[in-house]
Amino acid sequence: MPGSSSESPAEPERPAPGSRHARPLRRRRRRSGAGTVHRRSVPVRGAVLAAAAGLLLPLAVTGPPAGAASGADGGQQGALQRAFAEAAEAYDVPREVLLGVAYLQSRWDGHGGAPSVSGGYGPMHLTDARTALAGRAAGHPGHSDREDARGDPARAPRLASAPAGGGAEARGRELPARLRTLERAARLTGLSRAELRSSPEANIRGGAALLARAQQRLGHPLSSDPADWYAAVAAFPSSPGASAGAAFAGEVFEVIRSGERRVTDAGQRVELAARPRLRPDADQSGRARKLASASSDRADCPRGLSCEWLPAPYEEYTGDDGEADFGNHDKTRRPGSQKIEYIVVHDTEGAWDGVMDLIQDPKYVSWHYTLRSSDGHVAQHVANKDVAWHSGNWYVNSASIGLEHEGFLADPDAWFTEAMYRSSARLVRHLAAEYDIPLDRQHILGHDNVPGVTPAAIPDMHTDPGPYWDWAHYFELLGEPFTGERGGGARGLVTIRPDYAAHRPEYTGCESGKKGGKSTNSPCPPHGSGAVRLHTAPREDAPLVKDEGLHPGGGESTTGVNDTGARASTGQQYAVAGAKKGWTAVWYLGRKAWFRNPAEAPAAVPASGRVVTPRPGKDTVPVYGTAYPEESAYPDGVEPRKLTPLPYTVRAGQRYAAAGPAVRGTYLSAPDFDPEAEKFRVVRGGLRYVQIQLGHRVAFVRADDVRITEVGDGGR
Repeated sequence: MPGSSSESPAEPERPAPGSRHARPLRRRRRRSGAGTVHRRSVPVRGAVLAAAAGLLLPLAVTGPPAGAASGADGGQQGALQRAFAEAAEAYDVPREVLLGVAYLQSRWDGHGGAPSVSGGYGPMHLTDARTALAGRAAGHPGHSDREDARGDPARAPRLASAPAGGGAEARGRELPARLRTLERAARLTGLSRAELRSSPEANIRGGAALLARAQQRLGHPLSSDPADWYAAVAAFPSSPGASAGAAFAGEVFEVIRSGERRVTDAGQRVELAARPRLRPDADQSGRARKLASASSDRADCPRGLSCEWLPAPYEEYTGDDGEADFGNHDKTRRPGSQKIEYIVVHDTEGAWDGVMDLIQDPKYVSWHYTLRSSDGHVAQHVANKDVAWHSGNWYVNSASIGLEHEGFLADPDAWFTEAMYRSSARLVRHLAAEYDIPLDRQHILGHDNVPGVTPAAIPDMHTDPGPYWDWAHYFELLGEPFTGERGGGARGLVTIRPDYAAHRPEYTGCESGKKGGKSTNSPCPPHGSGAVRLHTAPREDAPLVKDEGLHPGGGESTTGVNDTGARASTGQQYAVAGAKKGWTAVWYLGRKAWFRNPAEAPAAVPASGRVVTPRPGKDTVPVYGTAYPEESAYPDGVEPRKLTPLPYTVRAGQRYAAAGPAVRGTYLSAPDFDPEAEKFRVVRGGLRYVQIQLGHRVAFVRADDVRITEVGDGGR
């Protein structure tokens, strides 16, 4: 992987203060003025440059933090808060720094001792990837390997299955420093690795020891002033390349300035008081700012985000069938040639190093960006002007940017870190502003919301990022939280919005069998989820809503983690079809679908906006997975794309949420290898379409078939 570890091997480890093997370290000191050392605390210097504030623009978090206490207590206060205070005192680390680093890694959650996708344990995300890999020996069902990532029937399929030997976990090779910070914490504290993995209190002490040791190595005093710890925070994730650490530190200091409070997954209430005037040491943050601003290189990223350019190959080769082929994306000139309408959120179903190998294989598929779990670092692979093969739907591919996040959809406790969520939100805000993409769930899609282009494609469509991706928190970071609006309710629209932490529907099939890789029917570990389950009647024992496309031949929807047939996710909007005590019905896949929505624990909030319904005289309206032009719009030399209806219909009297006004049908023709992007053509027709929220996935109906109306007042 490009870059080198920031961990210095020159000096042997020794226990940090507070451990039973510790040597005395220099007493905590605080700088004040020009070189004067004082041990007593003094106010933060107002004249320190606001370098970190310039390094990263603040994320727009509106309303109370996700998971914040809703009542006077909202959780047990004491044990975890005390653990941070005691570890900070024992290792001479400012409590704000320790809390800020832990929040950016885990939001203070312990995840029951389960590792993240990058092998991080506990509130401090101490990494022990070797142990985490051993614990995942049973495997995960992951993605279907039959999806045509390109999604254009005019060309040969490009399956999203890894080439033989490609992307495999390198279990035997030396792991980088960022994936083994827990072993260093064990040496410094004298605590066992098992304790550091399983005990939140021990884990916090291990994190404090790493921070103190980094401060020592950098030659800085163990000061009580958080401003003096910027460089040590940057070293904490042991990221390869200094820019990733600089961006990480910038985010931590933003958390400290803004403050946070929330109830953890163990019911512990933790709070970090805001320090809005805190600015990091000017010398430390100034150097970091230069590193971060220089890190983007050719990548299109917001200023200060750690970002590298690792290009996907665009080259010709001879396929296994002996035919000429090329990979693994298409050259175009967006947005001048075609508007970018969507951002598609994926997860990698693999660890960073293996995924970086795959993206550089011309025979594999492609996407625009990958985000790393351990520190939020970003790699861009395909220029945004070009079209990547990532969503399984050519219409969506040609109008979207794809973001892969290091993670596993079927492993709820291989958790997505806060560092990755925040980097992703910062990147999406940047892209949305650059390409005028609305920040809503009609345009910020999961791969699991992208429709199949034909009925045959539907069962193989990917289902990531899955029910454990926290869309509510993600949109809070985007500055567009899902709040209730006037004019919704029983006669309008609703936005799905369960309480992620408290909402824990049962899923099955999170593990693959040891033989054949088939998913089992065993229950997944209980975990928070942003998805609600849909029934045919307002009863828990009523059958789940059927999805004829996903389960052709009359098959039933299931509770499988990869089964999206009867599922609605946070942020998606649906037209209300009815209500009974504690239940709400919405129009979904051509029928009424019921979900639990009690007043004391609502799973949705009122919304307002556009809805479509069949025009008078239309008993049924066909539904499509693309918005392609009419046949007469295609010029000579471009084969017309057949408009194939999906196995769903919109019936008279039904209403579906619309993404916006009608748009003209378009088709991108890019059939051949063309490094200069001279041969591609965008076909635009007169036929207009409306995007609707049909089921869990979006779909398209012809504007001539429906009537668009407004419900509610349209205001927040």
